[in-house]
Amino acid sequence: MSSEDNLLSLIIEPEQLEASLGHPDLLVIDVPAKADSYLEGHVPGAVFLDHKHLLRGAGDVPNETPSVEQLSALFSSLGLTRDTHVVAYDDEGGGWAGRLLWTLELIGHRRYSYLNGGIHAWRQAGRAGETMPNEPTPSHYEAEILTPEVSIDAEAIKERLGYKGFAIWDARSRAEYDGEKGQNRHLGHIPGAVNLDWLGVMDHDNALRLRDYAELVTELEALGLTPDMEVVTHCQSHHRSGLTWLAGRALGFTKMRAYPGSWKDWGNRDDTPIEH
Repeated sequence: MSSEDNLLSLIIEPEQLEASLGHPDLLVIDVPAKADSYLEGHVPGAVFLDHKHLLRGAGDVPNETPSVEQLSALFSSLGLTRDTHVVAYDDEGGGWAGRLLWTLELIGHRRYSYLNGGIHAWRQAGRAGETMPNEPTPSHYEAEILTPEVSIDAEAIKERLGYKGFAIWDARSRAEYDGEKGQNRHLGHIPGAVNLDWLGVMDHDNALRLRDYAELVTELEALGLTPDMEVVTHCQSHHRSGLTWLAGRALGFTKMRAYPGSWKDWGNRDDTPIEH
């Protein structure tokens, strides 16, 4: 494959993944919310990733993006190479899988896909699973932040608040958005942010696949979000917003960004404006 080619499109269905299993450049990564999900049954050949490795794990905002050293160690342990096409999935409708794919985008590795609906869709489709763990073949991967524009921090958000064409998609629950719930020093939401709970992006009657694209676009447009805008998405820890970032990309929002610090950062500072 040339550097421009991708083995699979961004969002794939179980039959597409099944047809590609065994391809030498394919790396299927199961990054479940519950580790037991992998041992209960996973896509044949899939390797397990503990989602904690997608977070820095230390400091005041442990959900921040890992350092390049951490990312290099992580992707080397998974066996990533420049030619690898990653298919990510999880057991919860795309939060952790989305965070993984966002991380790949951040380091400029654009050969990736999401198994729509994750393991639920795979099982619903009657595809074969396996329970024996698969060990990845380690590589030597040196990660660099090659696409920094996919991420944004609190200072940059504060500078852009109120700009035409800039919007914030809060993927938390309505109660968190309204400031009625939360574990932070300050509760509420970023001024001007709109709320569409990540759970509202999934089709709960179709194995947690993404909802109908036309319906989602219409719903987002009603909230004031259009594909031409620069849209920043966040939640409490950039876990739930892993899915909303991915959904935005699937819907043709070309300037989707994520705020990895999320409300864990914004809501525990004293220099960030807040609405209720």
